[in-house]
Formats: sequence, structure tokens, C-alpha cells
Amino acid sequence: MNLLPETVARLARIPTIAGIKEASGVLDQVSQIVNETLDDFVVLSGDDSLTLPIMSVGGRGVVSVVANVVPGAVATLTEACRGDLQAAQAIHRGLFDLCRAMFVEPNPVPVKSAANLLDLCEADVRLPLVPLSETSRRRLEAALAACPYVPARAIAA
Repeated sequence: MNLLPETVARLARIPTIAGIKEASGVLDQVSQIVNETLDDFVVLSGDDSLTLPIMSVGGRGVVSVVANVVPGAVATLTEACRGDLQAAQAIHRGLFDLCRAMFVEPNPVPVKSAANLLDLCEADVRLPLVPLSETSRRRLEAALAACPYVPARAIAA
């Protein structure tokens, strides 16, 4: 459920609430939350593909799905967002298609399938989830193969 920025600002004044995972996809909303909360209130991106834009308006990191398969790239992106815009933009471009592919079907099905393709774990999911469709699997394989942060040799045949 999306919380209005005014509600988040009120909640941010409660000492036991330290931050929010912001996944509305609305940068104006993120900006308003950052502007209306104290400096020690942490706003984290809840959308991998919006990490760079959210951090550019004051977010401090990401609750990441794609980091399950390319953790180093996500860590480097968030670090670059703190001072090297060109590097952050380049990493963002390199990760963007993979970030989008991670949501071709409900989470965690694509990320488990990606981890399986990288030989990190099995792709099994429990009901009510179902295995990744063949069409989505091909899309995910293409995104993994195209991502410069996934070594080609890492993708299981």
C-alpha cells in the first residue's frame, strides 16, 4: 500500500521508525518524502531500476532484488551515486535491462530462476507460485547474457 508523503513525514517523527522502502515509482513522491523528513530518516529505493533516480533526489540505497545475482554491481552503483554521477549512470545503464527482467513475473520467481541459471541455487518455488514460463525464461536469459556485470561463463547451460 502506498503511503502519502504527508503520512510518511508524520511517521518519520516517531523515534522507532528509521526509514522507508519507497516503491511507488513516483519521483515527486520520493522528493517530497526526502524534503519533509529529518536528515536521519532513511529513504531506500524499492525498485532496482529506480535506484539511481531515487538516490539522486536524496535516497540512500536500495532494497534490491537484482543484488541477489549481481551484488557487486549494485554495491558499486550505490557507492557511485554518492559522488560519481557518470559512473553511476554507466552502471545503471548496464543493469537496467536485467532489473526489468527480474520482474517479468511475480517475485521471487525470476530471481530464483536467474540464480539457477548462474548455478547458485535451484529454481524451485512453492505454491501458489509457479515456475517461470518459457517466454519469460528466454527474456531472463537474454538479459543475463547482455548484462556486463554477469560473467558469460557464469551462465549455466
